[in-house]
Amino acid sequence: MTKAITEEAVTGVYGNMFLKTICIADLGCSSGPNTFIVVTEVMKAVDKIRRKFGRQSSPEFQIYLNDLPGNDFNSIFRSLPRFREELKEELGSEFGQCFFTGVPGSFYSRLFPTESLHFVHSSYSLMWLSQVPKGVEMNKENIYLASTSPSSVIQAYYEQFQKDFSMFLKCRSEELVSGGRMVLTILGRKGDDPTSKECCYIWELLAMALKQMVYEGLIEQEKLYSFSIPQYTPSPFEVKAEVEKEGSFAINRIEASEINWAACGNKFNLPHSFNDDGYNVAKCMRSVAEPLLIDHFGESIIDKLFHKYGEILSDCMSKEETKFVNVTISMTKKERMDG
Repeated sequence: MTKAITEEAVTGVYGNMFLKTICIADLGCSSGPNTFIVVTEVMKAVDKIRRKFGRQSSPEFQIYLNDLPGNDFNSIFRSLPRFREELKEELGSEFGQCFFTGVPGSFYSRLFPTESLHFVHSSYSLMWLSQVPKGVEMNKENIYLASTSPSSVIQAYYEQFQKDFSMFLKCRSEELVSGGRMVLTILGRKGDDPTSKECCYIWELLAMALKQMVYEGLIEQEKLYSFSIPQYTPSPFEVKAEVEKEGSFAINRIEASEINWAACGNKFNLPHSFNDDGYNVAKCMRSVAEPLLIDHFGESIIDKLFHKYGEILSDCMSKEETKFVNVTISMTKKERMDG
């Protein structure tokens, strides 16, 4: 859904700069089959522009793959030879050399040398906060924002998002060259209400599964009351406001798009007996939330929890249309003003 925006941004970089080496960073790269999807699309876009402009030689590519230190970078490195071969087969021998570097660390801090990047991409990562906001103890039975959350809790989440996102923008503004581009896709919301169903419902249903386990005596109530998801799903207005306030980037495009929850499981290629949207969405959410849940509740409850969650999701999705909202923003780093 964001491919055209990414291509447009890459055209803005490579079309305006005669680069021998183009440096690209993917922040929150994860590990597994989809790690290389974005960088592949970016490299293809560069090659397409090169041919269109009639440039004889392809630039070299320096690809930085970033995620937290616990990410499985070794599996990424093991899959690189095969990925390089596939890329060469698809794009031909004249395609430029590719150099890959793993960069472990939080993107809420500096990761790269000053003015060393031409293009930054991040997808489905920036809704994660650097920490659970302080002062959310009153949120008790909710594991995230909900309609019953006190206003002080809602404010604490929003202020943590503001602090983190402005730090992210500041760090990237120092690392990108002037005229460099950045495309971010963030799980968000369309409306003004940060406790609305469009952004909080998926977590409310997980909270229901956790409460069932409290009633069954499998989880202590205090454990549930002290658990919070370190996430904030911003609106386009909130994203735009932080970019304008930080001041280093010009916004080229910002938009919100929708995707059905059911689309989560479309690429699992599961046996027909598992052809269940609730099961697939629970599997998707497990890949996201499991480390947080194990850290807080322990490993023994996880299988049962996600079985319950899958049942709740199936029931809910059979009765109503459920969608995620993506906020995508494309930006250009402004020219530095000396003095």
